[in-house]
Amino acid sequence: MDSSKFSTFFGNVPTFTIPGRTFPVETFFSKNVCEDYVDGAVKQALQIHLQPDEGDILIFMPGQEDIEVTCEVLTERLADLDSAPPLTVLPIYSQLPADLQAKIFQRAPPGQRKCIVATNIAETSLTVDGIMYVIDSGYCKLKVYNPRIGMDALQIYPVSQANARQRAGRAGRTGPGKAFCLYTERQFTHELLAATVPEIQRTNLANTVLLLKSLGVQDLLAFHFMDPPPQDTILNSMYQLWILGALDGTGALTPLGRQMAEFPLDPPQCHMLIVSAEMGCSAEVLIIVSMLSVPSVFYRPQGREEEADSVREKFQVPESDHLTLLHLYNQWKANNYSSAWCNAHFVHAKAMRKVREVRQQLRDILQQQRLPLVSCGTRWDTVRECICSAYFQQAARLKGIGEYVNCRTGMPCHLHPTSALFGLGSPPDYVVYHELTMTSREYMHCVTAVDARWLAELGPMFFSVKETGKSNRDKKKEAAVHLQRMEEEMKEAEQKMAEEKRKRDEEVPVKQEIATPGLNTPRRTPHRLGL
Repeated sequence: MDSSKFSTFFGNVPTFTIPGRTFPVETFFSKNVCEDYVDGAVKQALQIHLQPDEGDILIFMPGQEDIEVTCEVLTERLADLDSAPPLTVLPIYSQLPADLQAKIFQRAPPGQRKCIVATNIAETSLTVDGIMYVIDSGYCKLKVYNPRIGMDALQIYPVSQANARQRAGRAGRTGPGKAFCLYTERQFTHELLAATVPEIQRTNLANTVLLLKSLGVQDLLAFHFMDPPPQDTILNSMYQLWILGALDGTGALTPLGRQMAEFPLDPPQCHMLIVSAEMGCSAEVLIIVSMLSVPSVFYRPQGREEEADSVREKFQVPESDHLTLLHLYNQWKANNYSSAWCNAHFVHAKAMRKVREVRQQLRDILQQQRLPLVSCGTRWDTVRECICSAYFQQAARLKGIGEYVNCRTGMPCHLHPTSALFGLGSPPDYVVYHELTMTSREYMHCVTAVDARWLAELGPMFFSVKETGKSNRDKKKEAAVHLQRMEEEMKEAEQKMAEEKRKRDEEVPVKQEIATPGLNTPRRTPHRLGL
């Protein structure tokens, strides 16, 4: 959207502006600071609805909970009004089943107005015809990664000025419209950021670092990014890759890292797939990794939460959420990949079809890498051990009832209520998790119970089994030997780099003619500019 930024980054290249078909939009700011954006949005929607003008309404809300509450309150207040014209209230968010999502595109019955309550998915990703009024709550949900504790925080933040303009513009797609902002003009000009913080500055960059290393970039901190990410994030990502064995002690790519770079996945998942071929459970791990690459496949429709939870319990494997996903896929496969079966068991059929496509894609890459596709049958402990080999740096030990602490950082972690391990009579002492997300508290997503000995075997740089008779002096000696070995490796690498630099300097550059396209071609002005 910010073309001037791209233009300056690529050496002031010319830019073309192609005007879209937009109608004028009148923007109205709130007179006072809005305390409750749900209540403010409902009042504004009713005020618009009770006017005789035609046109559908689009309300922007930060997340699923706010959308559901807004729809409920709006329906209740409409019922309280006497002789109010009918209003169709339609929510849209990612966890909603596909058939309900499609309802927003259907035309409202004649004489009825449609009111769509959406997340920022309706800001750029899709356009709904007939929207004449936009109500902007001024908030959206952003995922921000903290490299120090390795945690994603999914929290509500104010939108940027660019977002606000984009939201207002949604009212002028099919005709002149009006945008109502639930914040004051002063807040818009002085408190909102000009543009949203770029995603590269607020996500885990382990995958990007692995890609850059595989492309031969030596010094990542000096790499010319358009929006340079924080130094902590890059260093933390390199540390993660070193732990997994993708980088050696000097920061160069190892053969394992080269193999991991071939997979379009997060590094721990790449590692898990490669190790699974050696452990003899690659068929099972392939399904688990495919299931993790789509958003949650289970859904809980409003009003039928208990029924959905009881159906979900049938698939749960008490030791692991990863194995729960594997069990669900196997059941779907046994039922001939049926969509009707998915609907009956509160599972997203569309997401499951995507999982199947991802699995096929990853299977092709496994074959290219000459990694065997083998199944371990019912020996699912091998699968748990394989998961532990990739996620041992995200291990947590039991502290209280349902509460864990990260073994490395001491960060408190909680089991999510939807987890298979939640509410077990005797929770496991040690678990590994796929990711840690901060919502109302620090929740671990996709948890697997592991054996303490596996952690010591597979993550020797962090964990060790306490041995009787081994003194602190012996431990210090071992650490000193390890440090010395790493320093020697570093010296060798520095010598090698100096040698390569000297060779490059010695090579005399050959003068090359630069071919300029169109240099000898006579220029003529085109009759008209066609795109």
